[in-house]
Amino acid sequence: MYYVFISLAVIFILLIISGINIVPQSWAYVIERLGGYSKTWQVGFHIKLPFIDKVAKKVSLKETFYDYPPQPVITKDNVTMSVDSVVFFQVADPKLYTYGVVNPERAIAQLTTTTLRNVIGELELDETLISRDTINNKLRGILDEATDAWGIKVTRVEVKNIDPPDSIKDTMEKQMRAEREKRALILAAEGEKQSAILKAEGEKRAKILQAEAQRETEIQEAEGQAKAILSVQKATADGLEMIKTVIGKDGAILLKGYDALQKVADGKATKLIIPSELQKVAGTLAALKDILEK
Repeated sequence: MYYVFISLAVIFILLIISGINIVPQSWAYVIERLGGYSKTWQVGFHIKLPFIDKVAKKVSLKETFYDYPPQPVITKDNVTMSVDSVVFFQVADPKLYTYGVVNPERAIAQLTTTTLRNVIGELELDETLISRDTINNKLRGILDEATDAWGIKVTRVEVKNIDPPDSIKDTMEKQMRAEREKRALILAAEGEKQSAILKAEGEKRAKILQAEAQRETEIQEAEGQAKAILSVQKATADGLEMIKTVIGKDGAILLKGYDALQKVADGKATKLIIPSELQKVAGTLAALKDILEK
């Protein structure tokens, strides 16, 4: 009887030891009691009841990802192309992850493929090629909402490659080449235009400066001639005033007549009759000349 008691005690201790579990960091254990969900163990020390409790599933709480192979999709304008994607997700509820779906990984793969085809089917080819961020955000939102019932949180979706058919690639390459050539021609035309404008502006400025220089020259010449005329007129006026002072007003008038007579003769007349009054003026001028020279 003693040995039986010792044996039972040893078996009980072994059962208790076998029921001891330590849950590591970033893991969760789903526990069933008598075939039904009982609790979820988080990180730390736990003991389960022998033959009653069972660890149904060990769930990793780390973020993980699935890289799906390329899938054929059709755009809104009926272009078939190959698209592959990567889905990042994390288990948010171990209980739903255990009981919500039979194969979570396969379910996410099928849901991603279907959603990707629906999202790209709403876009044309050009929009698909330039709207990766839009596609990623739509995919993440739809997948995250759909996987809530499975206890999964979709954190990010990335479309890696969008591979159009070869014929589309050739067309796009030709279009890009034509666009580059067009931009080059536009830039060259703009350069020639700017060069012509600068040249015309330079010629215009040069003509303006030349005209201004010529105008200044003419103004200076006119001012010089005006000063010369003024000097001559002043000298003439001073001379007449002096003559008037010496011989009187009538003598000055006679002197003007003498000058006019000299111009009439102009060296062509063989005979020139001088009035007696002018002879007197001539004599007076000769006398005045002698006085001034002295």
